[in-house]
Amino acid sequence: MVADNQQFYQYIKDLGVIDDQRLTDALTLANQKKVDLGDILYDQDLLTDQQIGQAFAEITKHPYINLAQTTVPEDIAQIVPSLYCQKQLMFPFQKDREGLHLAVADPTNTQAIDFIAKKTGLPIKIYLTTKRDIQNFIESQSVRSSNFTADVAQILNQALQHQDVETPIIKLVDKIIDFASQNRASDIHIEPGETESLVRFRIDSVLHDITRFPREIHDQIVTRIKVMAHLKIDEHYSAQDGKLQFNTDTEKMDVRISITPIVHGEKIVMRLLSSKSRQFSLANLGLNEVDLAKIESAYKKPFGMILSTGPTGSGKTTTLYSVLKLLNNRDVNIMTIEDPVEYEVEGINQIQVNPLTNLTFSAGLRSIVRQDPNVILVGEIRDIETADIAANAAMTGHLVLSTLHTNDAATTVPRLYDMNLEPFIIASSVNCIIGQRLVRQICAKCRSSSEISLTDLDSFNLDPELIKKIFKDKKTTRVYKGLGCPVCHHTGYVGRIGIFEVMPIEGEIRQAITKKSNAGEIQQLAVKAGMTTMLEDGITKVLAGMTTIEEILRVTKS
Repeated sequence: MVADNQQFYQYIKDLGVIDDQRLTDALTLANQKKVDLGDILYDQDLLTDQQIGQAFAEITKHPYINLAQTTVPEDIAQIVPSLYCQKQLMFPFQKDREGLHLAVADPTNTQAIDFIAKKTGLPIKIYLTTKRDIQNFIESQSVRSSNFTADVAQILNQALQHQDVETPIIKLVDKIIDFASQNRASDIHIEPGETESLVRFRIDSVLHDITRFPREIHDQIVTRIKVMAHLKIDEHYSAQDGKLQFNTDTEKMDVRISITPIVHGEKIVMRLLSSKSRQFSLANLGLNEVDLAKIESAYKKPFGMILSTGPTGSGKTTTLYSVLKLLNNRDVNIMTIEDPVEYEVEGINQIQVNPLTNLTFSAGLRSIVRQDPNVILVGEIRDIETADIAANAAMTGHLVLSTLHTNDAATTVPRLYDMNLEPFIIASSVNCIIGQRLVRQICAKCRSSSEISLTDLDSFNLDPELIKKIFKDKKTTRVYKGLGCPVCHHTGYVGRIGIFEVMPIEGEIRQAITKKSNAGEIQQLAVKAGMTTMLEDGITKVLAGMTTIEEILRVTKS
């Protein structure tokens, strides 16, 4: 803790930037949870990370540094090992006559500071920043690609010049997976063409071309990955699925493999299941305070169903795992049925779907309800039988979490009608429906802003009533965008955040469901009851400088 909560409270109170009552409530909450007051104010969007850092710097009488707006030469960044910087929350950013300029989250960590001074033989000049700024900066440093390109060229040269290509191919596959992990890629695509093969990474939901290699070594790469995933190496005309574990410098990562024959050979897609994504908590997925309270109310009920909805890749599983993380105590029995089990969680009993042994979602769920569960997670409701068993489990004393592929929260109800669930069963069993998407966040390194007139928003064809609701009588507003830099691969975006709509099933909405009302009527009632739509939540995040209008429309347009 950089400063005690009372000291920080008094400093912020003297500034007068937060209402006294809200500040006092935040202090009480921080003391109850035994966390920094700054973290509470950040989570409640009462202070930005930069404001918190500047305040701590003033209190501790150290200069402030914002690493997100600092360019660090590569030779300086490598002075202290990255793993040590991550652990100690400090990072060197400049070296001159004064010595080594070191950004730290906690200037009282003198043991680590003295160690760096002794190791480098340089005097240390301390600058204060926040732990979030350091963590984000260290993450951004991993996207440097110059060494990757050179390394791949060298490995390819070795593979093409020697008859024994096994060792270079092993190195090449390892290099590709490792570089994908460094760049926060969710998927690796290796696509064979007529004369060469293309490697692409999906980063923040968008595919990027990474490298190419001669077609003649594609088959060796396929064979190597099949060996790693324990697949049939002599099968070339059928699709195969498998998984493997890959060790990086910082974690043991699960990799899901899909190999499919296409015109010019076998295409490989690898899904990287990084432990970093397991660290998400419900509080930092992007939910606003009101929606967070609605979900909390739903999962604190002893029975009922919580449904997370959206297209593939919209973060539904992450949201449900974040809820499970809060429910995972020794006094409850949590069981899941998934296809596949993406993340293994200690204390939770997880079942992998296996059609070969007739272990389907419905069969597995039928078995689970006989295992005395308190909480059940069904990876996806795909058929009528699974929907029926899940709904009945939710009405007989179990809390059930699951996902559906629907456009928004309201259209989930007609989808359940189509699965032959009686309207009264839906109204009785479902506690809450969450609609969500993932949008790319603006790169903090190259973010810029401009003032625009509200008339400039007309080109986006936004609902005039929504514009009036959000902007009221304003004539102009400030919007943000990323200019493009090496950190964001010149896209202007780094990382993703969720946009949500949360619809509790209660009151008039429950009555409408029992009458088998359509999605439009249910949507109107939900908005009337205070539901923030995904589009509205997205525009709010645009105004906060998190993302762009173009990005919101990209993921919400029908």
